[in-house]
Amino acid sequence: MSETLASAIREIAQACGNDRSRMMDIVEAVQAKFGCVSSEAMDLIAKQVSTHRVEVESVVSFYAFLSEQPKGKVVIRLCDDIIDEMKGSESVAEAFRQELGIDFGQTTPDGVITLEKTPCIGMCDQAPAALINNEVITYLSGDMAREIVRKLKKDPDPKKLIGRLGDGNNAHDLVRSMVHNNIRLAGEVVFSTMASGAGLKNALAMTPQEVIRDVKTARLRGRGGAGFPTGMKWDFTRQAPGDKKYVLCNADEGEPGTFKDRVILTEKADMMFEGMAVAGYAIGADTGVVYLRGEYAYLRALLEDALAKRRNAGLLGNDVMGKKGFRFDIRIQMGAGAYICGEETALISSCEGLRGDPKNRPPFPAQKGYLGCPTVVNNVETFCKVARILEHGPGWFAKMGSEGSSGTKLLSISGDCAKPGVYEVPFGIKVREVLDLCGAEDTAAVQVGGPSGQMIGMNQFGDPICYEHLATGGSVMVFNSSRDVLKIARKFMEFFVEESCGFCTPCRVGNVLLKEKLDDIINGKGAAGDLDYLESLGATVKAASRCGLGQTSPNPIVTTIKNFRSAYEAKIKAPAEEGLQPTFDIHAALSTAESIAGRKSVHT
Repeated sequence: MSETLASAIREIAQACGNDRSRMMDIVEAVQAKFGCVSSEAMDLIAKQVSTHRVEVESVVSFYAFLSEQPKGKVVIRLCDDIIDEMKGSESVAEAFRQELGIDFGQTTPDGVITLEKTPCIGMCDQAPAALINNEVITYLSGDMAREIVRKLKKDPDPKKLIGRLGDGNNAHDLVRSMVHNNIRLAGEVVFSTMASGAGLKNALAMTPQEVIRDVKTARLRGRGGAGFPTGMKWDFTRQAPGDKKYVLCNADEGEPGTFKDRVILTEKADMMFEGMAVAGYAIGADTGVVYLRGEYAYLRALLEDALAKRRNAGLLGNDVMGKKGFRFDIRIQMGAGAYICGEETALISSCEGLRGDPKNRPPFPAQKGYLGCPTVVNNVETFCKVARILEHGPGWFAKMGSEGSSGTKLLSISGDCAKPGVYEVPFGIKVREVLDLCGAEDTAAVQVGGPSGQMIGMNQFGDPICYEHLATGGSVMVFNSSRDVLKIARKFMEFFVEESCGFCTPCRVGNVLLKEKLDDIINGKGAAGDLDYLESLGATVKAASRCGLGQTSPNPIVTTIKNFRSAYEAKIKAPAEEGLQPTFDIHAALSTAESIAGRKSVHT
C-alpha cells in the first residue's frame, strides 16, 4: 500500500477523532486530496476508524460528488434542471462537448477535465449555471463555455475564471463569487436589520419552556414545505427521554427552483446561527450541526468565519452570554450531492456518516434522531424566523400572514419572468400578485413547491400561497404559454428517477414506470386508458413509498393530469381499429425476423 496514501488517511481520520460517524468528512477530505476514494483508500479508512470496508464503499458509491475512480483535476458540472434548459443550457452543453472533444460522463485524454451534468445547483435565478469544482459560474452561454475551456486548458485553476464579483457577501474575500443575491423584495423579518444576540438575550432571560411557548404562540410552522408546527416539534424533543440532544439545520435545499436558503446563508447566516442557539437552549442541547449541501461549498469559509465571530463574542461556547451552565456550539457538516438528504431522516443518516437512506418512522427524530438521540431538525429559514420571534415577541410575528400560516415566506421565483430572485412576502399573498411582482407575462402555468409540489393553471392564480391552500417550501417556477406542460412534467420525473435512493420498490420502480408511460403519451403512443393508469400508479407510489421523496414524486404527473388534462388528451389518439395498440411498433417487432430472412417484410 502507498505510504503517502496511508499517512494522509491517518492524518485525516485522526483530525476527525477516528470517529466512524464522521465518515462524510473523512471521505470528502480524501476525495479532495487524491481526486477519488480508491479501493485502497477505502481499506485504509475502514481500518483507521474500525469499521467494515463495505460501510466506506456504501458511502462513496451513494453520493454524486464522490467517486472510486479518478476524475479530472477540474470537474465541470453543468446544471440540468428545467429552468436551465429553458434558458439555453443545451447550447452550453454542446459548446462544452465540442471544445473538450468529449461527452458528458467522460474525462479528457490528458485526465485534466471531467464533464458532467448535475441537478439543480441553486442558481435558477441566474441560469444557465455550472459548478466548476467549487466555483459557481452563472449566466452561461455557448461562447462563454468555449472561453472557459480555453482558459482551463492553459491554467486548470477554476478560481481564475471569476472575473466579476456578485453583490453583498458574494464579493467578500472569503467567498469571491460571481453569484448574485437577487433580493427583489426584502420583507420585515429575514431581510431586515437584527443586532447579533438580540433574540438570544431575550431567550436566556426566560425558561426553556417559556421560549417554546413563545414559538408556539407565534404559530411558527417549519418553512421546509410540510409546515409542521415548530414549537410542537421542540416540545416533543425537550420532553423525550435522554440526556444528550441535538439541533440540526437542514441547509440542503436541493429542490429544483429553490435558492432562497442560498441567499440567507450568504447574507444572514448570523441570524440562522442565533435561531439554532435559541433552539439549543429550548430543548436542552449543547451541539448544533448545519448540514450544508455540497453545491454551496463555496460559502463554507464565510460560514466558519461567522461561527468564529459568534464564539469570540460569547454567543457560542461555554456559558453563552454569561448564562451559567448553558453550553452550545455548532459545526458544519458537508453534503456531497444527494437530493434525498433534504429529507430529515436521510439527512440524519448522512450526518452519521452513512448513505443518505431515509429511516423508518416511528421513531421520529424528536424521539430518536442523530446518533440515536432526540433531535430537532429545522431548515435555514425557520431558524431565522425563530431569532426574530425571540427578538420582537410572538405577537409581532403572528400578526403577519394568513389565519393558518403566520409570518412571512421567502419565495425563490424563476422561469418566464422579468425579475427572477428572492421575495419575502406575507403568507396569504395571491399567486397573481406574485406574478405581478416578478414581471411575468403570458403565464400559462406555475409550479408551486418545486417538482414535488403542484402545477397550477390560470384558474388558480387567485389562490393564496399558504399552508392551508398552496403550500410551498419556497420554489415558484413560472411557465408561459409557449411551454409544454407534459415535457416539464417529464423533466421533473427524470429528476426523481435519478435522485431516488433506490431503497423501496414503489419509488425505485414506480417512478420509472410513470416516466415511461408519460414518454409514450408525449411520443404519440398513448392509449385511452393511460391517464387512469398514471393516476392509479401515482396513488400507489405515494401510498407505499418509504419517505417523502416517493410520497410526492408522482406529483408532476398527478397534478398536471388534474389541472391540464386537455394537454394529455390532445396527445392521445383513439386506435384506428378495435384491438390495435398505439404503443405497438410493428417495424420493431419484425426487425429480428427480417434480419434472419434477409429481406424486408411486406405489410400494410
